[in-house]
Amino acid sequence: MRYFLSLSYDGSPFCGWQIQREAPSVQECLEGALSRLLGRPVAVTGAGRTDSGVHAFSYIAHFDLEDSLPFEASDITYKLNAILPREIAVHGVWPVADDLHARFSAKRREYTYFINREKDPFVRNFSWYCGYPGLDFQAMNDACHYLLGTHDFTCFEKSGSDNKTSVCTVFAASWQPYIPSHLQIMGAETDEGVDLQTHGHPRPCKREGPAAKGCGRGRSEAEAVCESIPSAVDNYWYFRIAADRFLRNMVRAIVGTLIEVGRGKHRPEWIAGLIESGTRSDAGESVPGHALFLNKVDY
Repeated sequence: MRYFLSLSYDGSPFCGWQIQREAPSVQECLEGALSRLLGRPVAVTGAGRTDSGVHAFSYIAHFDLEDSLPFEASDITYKLNAILPREIAVHGVWPVADDLHARFSAKRREYTYFINREKDPFVRNFSWYCGYPGLDFQAMNDACHYLLGTHDFTCFEKSGSDNKTSVCTVFAASWQPYIPSHLQIMGAETDEGVDLQTHGHPRPCKREGPAAKGCGRGRSEAEAVCESIPSAVDNYWYFRIAADRFLRNMVRAIVGTLIEVGRGKHRPEWIAGLIESGTRSDAGESVPGHALFLNKVDY
């Protein structure tokens, strides 16, 4: 019988999903936990490879057994989470058709990449501090339009990859701003301009306009709070892309290339030329992996 398993993992301590020599992987940890729990060797197949340090949310894997599970699905989930390291969490296990494959049956995959424009120690493990001044996100979104459709994405593929084809179909790609929950809770200014409160301390004024007049000499303690709480406006963004398949390093290379457009080094239509005839060395640098999440797989 074949079983699907849903899990999330913090990829920081791992070399990626796939088992590699002399380096810890998510696949190795999961196979070890299942084998220990079921008392027999269990091989696990994942929805796809993730690079070193890359994370996953609701990742799908499958494993096969000659007979049914010896425990209820809820018990399997509980017991696996007790065995697995804290960086890996299993959400559920359920039986599927024998011909349903975690990797080859997937129709759509989605990745999300997070960046922060202002230094923030509370997102540093899962977001890239991108301090380039004046990024033009409208130009970056204009450039995203050239990614859509079916193309050969060799220019965004890591050199030395052994794929049979570099053709992928991209369904969606865009940049969007967001506000981290910790800033909302602790009193950051939202993108709607609403001043939140933190522990009863008001944000009485902004630094511009009539309300800012009290932020000078002789200002009250409450008024001084306006300079002590960071603003979330335009400082936090994520890039989301969905496709039928992804090449090695493809998303990180695309993000780095779009950043080049945002910095004004190239116009948005440069992306079309890269896809048409560019090589990996013509595109932008790959961004760090710690801010990338595989967040959805559809079947």
